[in-house]
Amino acid sequence: MADYRQTSSSVPVRTTVVDEEVVTGPSGWVVLQRLVGLVFTVVQALIILRIVLLLLVANQSNGIVAGILGATDVLVDPFRGMFRLDHVVAGSGSTLDVAAIVALVAWTLIEAVIIAGLRIGDRHVETV
Repeated sequence: MADYRQTSSSVPVRTTVVDEEVVTGPSGWVVLQRLVGLVFTVVQALIILRIVLLLLVANQSNGIVAGILGATDVLVDPFRGMFRLDHVVAGSGSTLDVAAIVALVAWTLIEAVIIAGLRIGDRHVETV
């Protein structure tokens, strides 16, 4: 919008007003990507906890340990039986849950595919 005003020297001065939109937060796609990343981070952390608890022969009658092992059974079971070797037990009772390691890798790959799919719909806005 142009506005012509007279100054005391009778010379017109032109002023221009520019409206600019400022985005102060992330787009919906970015928020969705972050939520997906958060969910998968929790899944991966729980599986890592499972692996560590079984390796360290954690007391499975403890409520926290039982809760983590129970919650991660759902996440690991789809990958159980993929290989002949699902777990390795040491003489001390320590267990290496191979199926949990496979599940950790698989859930990480699934996350990468979902995030890549979401980034297809993301648009980058540049201000010139």
